[in-house]
Amino acid sequence: MFSCKTKYPVMLVHGMGFRDRKIFNYWGRIPKELEKRGCKVFYGNQDANATVHDNAVMLRKSLYNALEKSGSEKVNIIAHSKGGIDSRYLISSLKEYNRIASLSTIDAPHNGSETVDFLMKFPDILVKLTGKITDFFMCIQGDRKPDSYRVFHELTTDYMKKFNSENPDIPEVYYQSFGFRMKNPFSDIIMAFPYSVIRLIEHSDTDGLLTERAMRWTNFRGMYTSPERRGISHCDATDLRRRAFSKKKPQNEYEVSDIVDFYVELVSELKEMGL
Repeated sequence: MFSCKTKYPVMLVHGMGFRDRKIFNYWGRIPKELEKRGCKVFYGNQDANATVHDNAVMLRKSLYNALEKSGSEKVNIIAHSKGGIDSRYLISSLKEYNRIASLSTIDAPHNGSETVDFLMKFPDILVKLTGKITDFFMCIQGDRKPDSYRVFHELTTDYMKKFNSENPDIPEVYYQSFGFRMKNPFSDIIMAFPYSVIRLIEHSDTDGLLTERAMRWTNFRGMYTSPERRGISHCDATDLRRRAFSKKKPQNEYEVSDIVDFYVELVSELKEMGL
């Protein structure tokens, strides 16, 4: 049995469009299993659709709270999707690198999305209207500073190119990145349409929202999928369905039968590294 009793606690940082909630946990079964194996787990509690800067400021508050409650001097961050970008900004631009031991990103848009580039060519008034409507629902959900219009632009390749030059990796922090991929549009009915659009525009494997080109960053560990025909989607990466993908055993290191096992091994690795 893998032990997840890391030296530093883990802070889980969610992605765009969702918030951390007790009733419907963004991370599904994952936190309970990590805690069962000895890991102390905290949450980012940032907005669903705030800008990278605003979310990073919120993450800093959650970081300090985690350090105070755990009595630790650092945390290990595991971040999904845009949460990975928020976390990098926290480390580099907000200079909190002395309080963060590692950053592991899952399906994060480190290099921006070419599909978003294409969508940003639509009339700006439509993009702004979409942003305003999205902000309305995000406020109902509990966001304090939603700004979807700006967030859309923060997902472009041009923005992320500038972001990467301004937020380089910090030597004191261990970075690693992971990606997942669907095998066909029927892998996940929620992601079927965006999967098809991205395949049409970018001609590349995708988790339904991002391609490997977008996700690839420092210590890229590869693109993971399931032993079944369905593969693993952007939503599957955080256990949306609360069940295993397959009863089949993985045939190689890039196959995952249950997403919980993936996170257990990830945190166990951090433990073995002394983090």
